[in-house]
Order: sequence, then structure tokens, then C-alpha cells
Amino acid sequence: MAGRAGLGAYRKPAVKVAVQRCVRRRPVPPRGGVGSPGRALRPQEMKNSLVGSGTRKLVYLPIIHTAADMGTLGASIRGRKLSTLGRQGLKVNAAVVDKIWEELERVVSNLPVPPGTVRVYQDGLPVCGREQEIITELAGAGHRNHRLLLKLQVRGAMLMGTESPELLVEEYQLATAAFAPGASGRTDPGQKQLRDMLLEKRDRYIGDRINRTLGAGESGILFIGMLHQVTKYLDPDIEVVYPLGPPRARPGRSA
Repeated sequence: MAGRAGLGAYRKPAVKVAVQRCVRRRPVPPRGGVGSPGRALRPQEMKNSLVGSGTRKLVYLPIIHTAADMGTLGASIRGRKLSTLGRQGLKVNAAVVDKIWEELERVVSNLPVPPGTVRVYQDGLPVCGREQEIITELAGAGHRNHRLLLKLQVRGAMLMGTESPELLVEEYQLATAAFAPGASGRTDPGQKQLRDMLLEKRDRYIGDRINRTLGAGESGILFIGMLHQVTKYLDPDIEVVYPLGPPRARPGRSA
């Protein structure tokens, strides 16, 4: 799973599709900030917290990547998981991922989406002008995450490019090297440091993107991998709502 074995952190043909489709642009300089603390909410509490206020709010939805997300890396990732977990463990892992997505789909279906006031931000979606094409292609390929984005869009949500294309290219290159034929399954300290530094750069960029585009009285919905800590870089006036509870702090990164 994404937050445990490290293997699920590399979804990607989602990143590959994004890299291939987007026009490369220079990243926006990051800006700091601290997100407001939050807690898990029941559906009615969640609706009440997002409607009828002039403040900026962000629904934080930690995601985990499915087998469909892995693309050409899927066979290598499955092989490493099989050697680590065994066949029964692999089945349990897949069932857990499926349950998580069922719960995410339930939560999203209960979110209020007043047309024109909700912006959706997505892990791995570059700021490039071709966001709609990317989401449509991935949804058509069976990605549950991107199907949810289209459903929210139909309900009136605005789809937002979220990440730096340049940083996504770097992540794709690291993932490809890590799962290339003959690559060791062991974590190289140098590679781990590179991944951690890149993850922090991405978090800063995503936080700044939300800070700059989420307007007063608007709500945002952020679909983000479990390893991320975007809230560290949000403006202090943004109230963060955690329908599924706040993400766990990643070892080696301060909360």
C-alpha cells in the first residue's frame, strides 16, 4: 500500500500520461503557511462545515493507489509485493485497497458541491492546460480516482491543475529507475533522500497552488497520496476538514 510498503507510492501511468500530455512550464515559487487542524467528521457535520461560510475550506482526502494505477510498472510492483506479502497477503492487500476506495466513494457522494464554489485538486495532475484530457483518459482506463473527479465535475465542481510538470517528470524518472528490470528491491539511502526531497518540493508547490487559487467563501477538495504533508504549506486561514481523519505523519518528516 502507498503509505506502508512504499510500492504503491508509484502509481503510474497516471504520472506518465500527465507528463506526456502537458506542456512543460516553470514551477511557481513556493510559499509557506500552516493548515488549520482538523478531525474526522460525520456526513452531516461535514455538510454543515462546508456550507454557508465566507472562509476558505479544504476537504483533505488521503488516497491509495489501485492496481489499475500502476500501468507498465504493475508487473514489477506486483512481483515485489508477492515476494514480501505472499499470495494470501497480496489478496488481503488488494481487498484493503478496495475497501478504502469504497469508503472514499461514499464520502465524496455525500460532499456538498454548490456549482461554481468548489475546486478539486488532484495528486499527479499537472498545471498545463490539458487537465481535462488527462482526467478523461485516465477515467476511461478504469482509474477510480479520476472517475470520482468527473462525477464531481458533473455536479458543478471546478477541476484544477495541481502539480508542477517538472517535478512530476522527476518523480516519474525516479519511479522508472526504481522498478526497472534488474533493480534491487532494497531501499538505497541516496535514492530515498532524493524521493523525500522531491516529495517535500511537491507538497510546497501543491500548497502554494491551493493558497493562490482557492477564493474566499470557496471550498476545495484535495485527493492526495498518503505520504504527502500538504497542510504544512497552506495559508493559516484555510480550514482543513478530514472526513476520514488526518493522515499519519510520515517517519523522517516533522508533522
